[in-house]
Amino acid sequence: MKQSLLFAPTLKDAPKDAEVKSHKLMARAGLIKQTAAGIYSYLPLGKRAMNKIERIVREEHDKRGCSEMLMPALQPRDLWEESGRWAEYGPELFRLKDRKERDFCLGPTHEEVITQVVRDYINSYKKLPLALYQIQTKFRDELRPRFALMRGREFIMKDLYTFHTDDADLDVWYESIKEAYTTIFKRMGLETKIVSSDTGQIGGKAADEFMVMSEVGEDTISYCDTCSYGANQEFSGLHAGDSCPKCKGGTIKEAKGIEVGNIFKLGTKYSESMNAYYNDPEGHKVPVVMGCYGLGISRTLMAAVEQHSDENGIVWPREISPFEVHVLPLKMNDAFTVDSANAIYKELSTSFETLLDDRDERPGIKFKDADLIGVPYRIVVGKDIKDGKVEFTNRYTGETKLVKTTEISDLIK
Repeated sequence: MKQSLLFAPTLKDAPKDAEVKSHKLMARAGLIKQTAAGIYSYLPLGKRAMNKIERIVREEHDKRGCSEMLMPALQPRDLWEESGRWAEYGPELFRLKDRKERDFCLGPTHEEVITQVVRDYINSYKKLPLALYQIQTKFRDELRPRFALMRGREFIMKDLYTFHTDDADLDVWYESIKEAYTTIFKRMGLETKIVSSDTGQIGGKAADEFMVMSEVGEDTISYCDTCSYGANQEFSGLHAGDSCPKCKGGTIKEAKGIEVGNIFKLGTKYSESMNAYYNDPEGHKVPVVMGCYGLGISRTLMAAVEQHSDENGIVWPREISPFEVHVLPLKMNDAFTVDSANAIYKELSTSFETLLDDRDERPGIKFKDADLIGVPYRIVVGKDIKDGKVEFTNRYTGETKLVKTTEISDLIK
């Protein structure tokens, strides 16, 4: 894509309300624009990165037998009355009335809707297991929206629901999706720690969180310095220096984390209250056993920027970068430079997602914007192009070297 046609409004200074690094960089790099507190527009660069995140999520879910669907954001009160959560959920639930004074809410989560969708279908053990997911906008009336996409009132999330004949089958799927999450975050270049957590407003028998370690995280993690034990401190009650409850020999340490995923063993909490039963081989009616698995798409975007950036800007992990290659011709008044840059751009675009900075701007502005946007590989078409050479910069290592134009593709691969 040509940068002159791309809406990427970069800023010299971050908004005054931007407290954390990711908020400052996403605003300055033209990824997001605040509409109101906790509500953001995703500008083209941010949307491209989020599309990459969604693609990875879809690939890892689809290969495990999950089917994608889409449920409504607007949900009627009577479904929430069936589950008992209309009165229980609290002030975070956006409630509204239609013109006939009927009560609705904007969905912060979709347990009620998905149970209603499948309860007429799942009438036999032969139709289980079943796994359905969606990627959709959610709403929560947060008391204190903060840190841009960390805690918003409107956000994008993937939620998966699985349906089973018994707890043993749920356990198998639970471990499979836990493995999927681990793969998803690894592909995105994010190191996560799995910790036990409270089931909270979702409910159920057990839950685990996927945490990206970060000083700006809102959760405190208690983890063992010897074994794999980890838990949200609110759930564990453990503090630094305590003995590990799992291996007994280790010592508990503390760290801050950003929650990017949360998975739950719901059991029969919703199926019993909402009458979702199946017939077993003997013809007995049995409540369906359910699992629930959430992954914050927009929050993952924020966590990636928080974890992958330097003093100059974002340093995108390649699989979620808006573009793979950034071509910068420096002398836009020189026909040979422009023609050479266009030729390089055209060739690279056949194999890589390439951005051409064809703007008539000073080199300093182009370099600063390129650093800020953080595309992994940069091709600078300057004075050496007359000898068939360009400057090749690897944004990950910071290394810059002169290379022949014929070598570019191999270096990127």
